[in-house]
Amino acid sequence: MLRILLTNDDGIDAAGLAALETATRAALPNAHIFIAAPATVQSQGGHRVTTHTPLRAEPRGEDRWAIHGSPADCVRIALRALDLTPDWVFSGINEGGNMGQDLPISGTVAAVREAAYHGVRGMAFSHFIRHEIPLDWAVVTPWVADLISEQKNASLERGTFWNFNLPHLPGATNQPLPRPEIVDTQPAHSPLPVRYAALPHAEDGSLLFQYTGRYAERPADGGSDVEACFSGRISRSQISI
Repeated sequence: MLRILLTNDDGIDAAGLAALETATRAALPNAHIFIAAPATVQSQGGHRVTTHTPLRAEPRGEDRWAIHGSPADCVRIALRALDLTPDWVFSGINEGGNMGQDLPISGTVAAVREAAYHGVRGMAFSHFIRHEIPLDWAVVTPWVADLISEQKNASLERGTFWNFNLPHLPGATNQPLPRPEIVDTQPAHSPLPVRYAALPHAEDGSLLFQYTGRYAERPADGGSDVEACFSGRISRSQISI
């Protein structure tokens, strides 16, 4: 029986994690599934870990824990304190893409990177968001189930993991869409469109700036995860630590 650990960075109550659990149960109906996910949102926290203060693991039902720490903490405590010994760690489904420069920033990716350091296979799933299209997790859940089914027996060299990015396609709400083409890609090299708008100075004279970069305006390097996902395909990248 396969043993699967689910986690994310959007928090244990996130709709994307519920979608990942649904997809995993559909793809692996006989698997033993554990959940160890952050108690609160830890998005864009990177590979931060907690070592100088106690980590609280709050039971949330059978085989389910809310960890008061980062996604990497969730994997560490699952492997080394809760003794869950999973065959795979699945992280996501993140509400937003994790491509190119996002990889070191992403908590979603950090979870499976941490698993890879410990010799455990991992898949990270992220859903690129176009804000002009309604978000419907029911559309991408069967895609993720298919990806899990196809990759469950895949051999990964130690120190590598899969990073999937799902496109955001227009379609009828609560209606399935055909799974897009899967493209093997490399992380984009071009930087994000990092921009800031100056705000009125603070009372103490400090300068204030508001981030205004638009994710959808990032460069789509040829052959990259960004190009594939932005063009409506599923990006699959094998990442090495």
